[in-house]
Amino acid sequence: MQEPGPVLRTVIRTQGANEALKTGEVVPHGFRFEFEEVQVLVSAFRRMVRELAYDVSEMALTTYLVAKEHGVEFTALPVFLTRGLHHGVAQVSAATGIRHPKDLEGRRVGVDRGYTVTTGVWARAILRDEYGVDLDKITWVLSGDEHVAQYRHPANVVPVKPPRSLEEMLRSGKLAAVLGPRIDAPDVVPLIPDATEAALTAVRERGLYPINHLVVVRDDVLRQRPDIAADIFEAFASAKQLYVDRLGNGSIASPTALDRMYQRVLEITGSDPLPYGIDPNREMLEHLVRTGVDQKILSRPVKLENMFAAGTLRLEG
Repeated sequence: MQEPGPVLRTVIRTQGANEALKTGEVVPHGFRFEFEEVQVLVSAFRRMVRELAYDVSEMALTTYLVAKEHGVEFTALPVFLTRGLHHGVAQVSAATGIRHPKDLEGRRVGVDRGYTVTTGVWARAILRDEYGVDLDKITWVLSGDEHVAQYRHPANVVPVKPPRSLEEMLRSGKLAAVLGPRIDAPDVVPLIPDATEAALTAVRERGLYPINHLVVVRDDVLRQRPDIAADIFEAFASAKQLYVDRLGNGSIASPTALDRMYQRVLEITGSDPLPYGIDPNREMLEHLVRTGVDQKILSRPVKLENMFAAGTLRLEG
């Protein structure tokens, strides 16, 4: 009788690309996921980085890069669970007089949570690459700390002084802008007008389609079963393909905002909006590594083949 294989304690947010793993529509080969539901996903990121609390975990991409540089013993699979459009991340108060991203130079800009948060990293890259903003001329004000406690900020990054919130500081004029979740207030507007269309134009014209989250596995699990990285990859890829098929044929009954975004990308590119594997994502990954060095999040570039588990380097799905 064949052994059932290991049970892997796993945290991933339930969404279209992985839902089939949680419902049992896709059954992994040679192991079993034991899913743990975590209401605030970033708290699972922190526990994984600081405690290696799970066998398998969803992880923000830049958090992973910083953690690896500081010796955290987990390794990624090229399973990119979420991507995003980040032109709308920068918000300003209509009363501040900020009209163009260059107006942020010499000012203070709030950042939701930590400086290394992936959404903020991509948003700053857009400000620099598309609008010519000198990021070093901005003081970045953080509302939280970093998941990777060993990381040290550049000199132009400072914490919020409690008990103030980013929203209160923005609306009172203490901050010129905020990078973070949408602030639902009539006097707060996106810095970049028509941000969704601007982001889709960047997808269409420049291939800018940012990766946000991937999957990491504890190194001791990978050492004990070297083949399990490929098996985990194939399980995620099978679940994702079912989702992409449903996006393509319009059979998702109640599409979320994320579903609709992926449908738009599918329409624009004519291809899988969530490709897995290194080669289909090489351009975005190399771009993020360069960006991480430029923003002083990484001390040096890293080769993509050193970022991912050995058994997954040539896999695509």
